[in-house]
Amino acid sequence: MIVLGIECTAHTFGCGIVDSDGHVLANVNSEYVPITGGIHPREAARHHSSIAPKVLAEAFKKSDISMDDVDGIAVSLGPGLGPCLRTGATVARALAAYYDKPLIPVNHCVAHIEIAKMICKSLDPLVVYISGGNTIVAAFSSGRYRIFGETLDIALGNCLDVFAREAGLSHPGGPHIERLALKGNRYIQLPYVVKGQDVSFSGLLTAAIRRLKEGYRLEDLCFSLQETAFSMICEVAERALSHTMKHELLLTGGVAANKRLRSMLSKVAELHEATFKPVPLQYARDNGAMIAWTGILGLQFGLILNVEKSYVRPRWRLDSVDIPWFREGFP
Repeated sequence: MIVLGIECTAHTFGCGIVDSDGHVLANVNSEYVPITGGIHPREAARHHSSIAPKVLAEAFKKSDISMDDVDGIAVSLGPGLGPCLRTGATVARALAAYYDKPLIPVNHCVAHIEIAKMICKSLDPLVVYISGGNTIVAAFSSGRYRIFGETLDIALGNCLDVFAREAGLSHPGGPHIERLALKGNRYIQLPYVVKGQDVSFSGLLTAAIRRLKEGYRLEDLCFSLQETAFSMICEVAERALSHTMKHELLLTGGVAANKRLRSMLSKVAELHEATFKPVPLQYARDNGAMIAWTGILGLQFGLILNVEKSYVRPRWRLDSVDIPWFREGFP
């Protein structure tokens, strides 16, 4: 079985082709980079619609297959930015209708988890999923991924990107902050906000920007911002690990590329005798392969949609998605 996956929730238009044995035949992605400010949804959607034919063609060239070999079209219908989601859905619907292929709906958050589980050979992990749009600690229980902690306001990736823009750093901001943090040698006190099992980054961001305008050294602020935010994540993850008693700690999402975060969560896992499994960098950021692989799982259980009912869902929560292909403690 082979599935073509289309990712189009935010800044990335991606096309992945994956088979049912977990072989990634192609994973081609094109990212919209704003000239100024953050992601402009309509501008990102225009980028996606203009680049889609080229990305699709390159994916098929790399995979050395044709549409005749494809058994289904998977598409991320949410959560995400409305204009971007609609662009990806339009491409997927057109392909499914023209070539008479099943259309498979995929939740973007589930896809981040499933590609990480497949690549890292993880069975039943506690998941720390951190990206520009999501900050979630979750684990599988009773048919769904249940949330054991999340952000109450902005996502951690968004927090880092906004601070980076205020500091005059280019998009995406996370890698620049990570690089500058290595040169920081002074911790500057910043708000540390953990409420039960949830975290809040808006106050942290506001305080960091204020310190920046007050003239504090940028390298020290980057160091302090990372240490504070990542410590909040580690606190919540550690309690969730103790509660769920999972034996694996899986890190996924775009911010998973940060080496300092990986180091801190690795120590959390070690303290609880769990195996730490960070997603490989090429699958950390949004990509088409993760949609294709999750489409494989969904197609095996008949999770398909009529084109007429393939509505986008910008606020589609992770814990509202049934996961029929997974049983607790088993692949």
